[in-house]
Amino acid sequence: AVNGVLTNLVLMSNNIGDEGAAALASALRVNGVLTSLDVGFNDLTEEAALGIVRVERQRNKLTSLGLGDCGIGPTGAAEIAEYVSGSGVLKTLNLSQNQLCGVDFMGRGTYSVVGITALAEALKVNGVMTELDVSWNSIGPAGATAIAAALRGNAVLTKLDL
Repeated sequence: AVNGVLTNLVLMSNNIGDEGAAALASALRVNGVLTSLDVGFNDLTEEAALGIVRVERQRNKLTSLGLGDCGIGPTGAAEIAEYVSGSGVLKTLNLSQNQLCGVDFMGRGTYSVVGITALAEALKVNGVMTELDVSWNSIGPAGATAIAAALRGNAVLTKLDL
């Protein structure tokens, strides 16, 4: 049976892991009413988080998506940016505490501007997103410059956490 009434699902910090994320992605395929989903801080891999994003790109019903601390790097951020560019309903996106620029909050990794630049470009064309959280991502000066340029052309974003 398909749940036809649940519109908001918060699973933050519940250790659902990749198996739980895959089950959620499968359930999303047949759920037409869920509009808010937060799976942040669940020890997900980037691929598991992107599995949810890929289903949602086809479904296009979520107005809020939480993917904090899901191991998302520059390539994953670029894929999420494609989703943001094409979504006419996603208003709130939490990508905090990932590695959107390839570097974790301790400065470990190799910096790449690809992911944050793709997200910035998506902000230029997305006309509905009002809240974006990319805090704790070590975006650096190049990332901040890309976001600043995007804000010049974005008239709807009201909350931005860096």
